[in-house]
Amino acid sequence: MKYKVARKQHNSKNCFVCGLKNDMGLKASFYELENGEIVATFIALEEHQSYPGRLHGGVAGAVLDEVIGRAIMITHEDIWGVTIELSLRYKKPVPLNEELKVVGRITSDSSRIFEGTGELLLPNGDVAVTAHGKYMKLPIDKIANFNEDHEEWQVVISENDPGEIEI
Repeated sequence: MKYKVARKQHNSKNCFVCGLKNDMGLKASFYELENGEIVATFIALEEHQSYPGRLHGGVAGAVLDEVIGRAIMITHEDIWGVTIELSLRYKKPVPLNEELKVVGRITSDSSRIFEGTGELLLPNGDVAVTAHGKYMKLPIDKIANFNEDHEEWQVVISENDPGEIEI
């Protein structure tokens, strides 16, 4: 099903998942959808492999963790998710050098903790990896010494940004 993109989220400079200047990173883009979910898109490179031609399971876990953790920003822009627990189920091998989508959503939200689920989708739409995570809600100044300008924390608009995403 296709969903309209409601908003694009920020990228940073050095984050492994979203850092646009991290040569070894995924350089993922994050899109909030009209249905309340978030989708990350990225292309896994040779540097992200485990077995030849396959995405490393830890990298799949990292991007799922990021997507679920960012889902809280859809409704709480100034709150960040700090991982308490993350469980993963690997169902199919994930190829390199193809655009992949990772979908996340909030399933439970209290004053201090939220939970969410996510899926890493193959180009044909099959689910390759699923995740369930539990996160503590914190403002960034309670997590790290974070300077938006230094970290280049910004929404980077690209001509390739989709108006709709099919999931």
